[in-house]
Amino acid sequence: MRSPQGGHARTAEALRSSAAVIGDPRTGDRGGAPRHRAPRGGATPRPAAGAGAGSGGGSWRRLRDIGVRAAAGTALLLVASMAGLLPVQPMRVDSTSMTPTIASGDLLLVRHGQGPVQRGDVVAVAHPLEEGMLVKRAVGVGGDEVAIEDGVLVVDGTAVCEPGIDPAHLDGVWFGPVAVPEGSLFLLGDARDGSVDSRSFGPVPISSMVGTVTARLWPAPGPLPSPSAGC
Repeated sequence: MRSPQGGHARTAEALRSSAAVIGDPRTGDRGGAPRHRAPRGGATPRPAAGAGAGSGGGSWRRLRDIGVRAAAGTALLLVASMAGLLPVQPMRVDSTSMTPTIASGDLLLVRHGQGPVQRGDVVAVAHPLEEGMLVKRAVGVGGDEVAIEDGVLVVDGTAVCEPGIDPAHLDGVWFGPVAVPEGSLFLLGDARDGSVDSRSFGPVPISSMVGTVTARLWPAPGPLPSPSAGC
């Protein structure tokens, strides 16, 4: 029969051993706070499912808001320019009276203002006979005398060099001379044989000007060709 003292001694020894090695001796786990091991092969830990979804959704909302604001701003600018609240406005031509310089369907840029206008400038004016606007070339200003002699434009007795105008389309045509009043413009279309212009409704006041055509926006962006190019 074992003595109580011996049993107590063995119990105390077992307690000391269990305190020294806590955990599962089969796995080598010594207990304590759990430690995270670095992934093997330098791999980075994968985020938990659903991580980053919030940031992605926020980015999409920001992009959508930017797109909505940009579209609204563009629409406001277009409305303001068409209403004459901005210094320039786009204008689409639906006539062939300015060919070959400007074709039907061209989108032009018009700079608002009523001068100064030089001979040869292309201008947009309020139509003197009906609603809408006209795009024509100013061939005469206040104080000029304008005529067409056998298809050739003559201003103050001098023939005007116009490489873009085909006088063969106006052979035998005579007009004028007409004196242009001060503060007025004499307008002609570049397609002289099919244009309704100042030969029909007379000189127009500068006050009816919407502005000067400074460039073509579409389909061939850039400034309009000079009327005297090639002279």
